[in-house]
Amino acid sequence: MITVENLTKRYGDHTAVDDVSFVCKPGRVTGFLGPNGAGKSTTMRIVAGLTPPTSGTATLGGTPYRDIPNPATQVGVLLDASAQHAGRTGAEILRISAMTMGVPRARVDEMLEMVALTPEEAGRRVRNYSLGMRQRLGIANALIGNPSILILDEPANGLDPAGIHWMRSLLRDYAGRGGTVLLSSHLLHEIEIVADEILVIGHGRIVAQGTKEELLATDGARVRSVDDAALVNALSQNNIHTQPVDGGGFTTDAAPEAVGRVAAAAGVALIELRPADGAQLEEMFLQLTQSTQREQPQGALS
Repeated sequence: MITVENLTKRYGDHTAVDDVSFVCKPGRVTGFLGPNGAGKSTTMRIVAGLTPPTSGTATLGGTPYRDIPNPATQVGVLLDASAQHAGRTGAEILRISAMTMGVPRARVDEMLEMVALTPEEAGRRVRNYSLGMRQRLGIANALIGNPSILILDEPANGLDPAGIHWMRSLLRDYAGRGGTVLLSSHLLHEIEIVADEILVIGHGRIVAQGTKEELLATDGARVRSVDDAALVNALSQNNIHTQPVDGGGFTTDAAPEAVGRVAAAAGVALIELRPADGAQLEEMFLQLTQSTQREQPQGALS
């Protein structure tokens, strides 16, 4: 489990992380979202013991990273796939990690096979790796100690669609075996697919957190009837607002039960009545972080 409590980080007059608190639970993938400069990477660096906080705490299984004995066997970290020794081969990097952690050397071959790096690729120097290959090597390095917690910053960068699918399956399997995952990504669709919990940060503060279902839930109903005009009129008389939908029908700001009662009273037969579709993650993200976006919609200009 990752527990962050009232975490703050200041650089002079600039507050990069401002009183941030959250929990990442075992068996769950937590997606961490935010615009560039929102405090995401700083928070993850503090959790991983690379940056000291100004105040507050970040613990992993109840212990700060710096106090964990042989921490890489408890916490796997990948914050920058390019931060690997360019002059060593992929296999050498993993062998050094295995020796440092005291894990069996057989884990090197296991990890190379798991991340689909061939023997030829493992013998190649990292300076000759593509970004996708560096990501795979970084993930192998993060997992070689068989940790119970994973902290990954943009691990899908440089992966092709097959690689992204592989990454998704790996993380779901890891969480399914009880692991804790904190995952930052700009690929909102992938977060929407793989994450159980979502954190959204803006201007250094958490602006939303909860389960994916909670954050993407939408109130209201999706309706089609034999006489939409009559039903819209009846709903309007009951102070229920409607919005036309491409393909026919409309949405309302009232629950399906309320719409059904109005339709029955008006004698309008329904063809379709169900809860409204949930918001897309991109829509929710843009709404929650609108004031922190560098690129503002043209309509916002005056």
